[in-house]
Amino acid sequence: MKVSDAMNHSVRTVGPDTKVVEVASLMCMYRFHGLPVVDEENRLVGFIAEKDVLYSLFPKIDRLMSEGMANVDLDDAMGEYKNVLDLPTSALMARNPISVPSDMHLLRAATVMVRHGFRRIPVVDDGKLMGVLSLGDVHKAIFHANMSGKLKN
Repeated sequence: MKVSDAMNHSVRTVGPDTKVVEVASLMCMYRFHGLPVVDEENRLVGFIAEKDVLYSLFPKIDRLMSEGMANVDLDDAMGEYKNVLDLPTSALMARNPISVPSDMHLLRAATVMVRHGFRRIPVVDDGKLMGVLSLGDVHKAIFHANMSGKLKN
């Protein structure tokens, strides 16, 4: 069974110039945990996850070293969120994200995901985004294949 048999072909994407406020809105309203970032030709140029947005709020190590964790006002740090919302996605996204091709064996793709601690991964052929594969998609496909008797024993 190939990735293309299980992946989600209909994927919400954002561009590198999309403001983080739009990305955060999509994440909060639709419970997207991450979104592929594509250029005008639908080429995958990055991936932005909730953690990328939240990490930008964490006090930087030099501040922690100089002030100490106990002296850093975390409520003030949370208030910086509104400043993050004005940034373009390209300022926070992971560049050159790990992806899998659509013709990869489904379990090999799941292994890549587990090894990197991903719950979802972009599916890319010739640089273009084809879809996204989640661990839930993998599980569902294997379950259906076993229940329908489509697997060779």
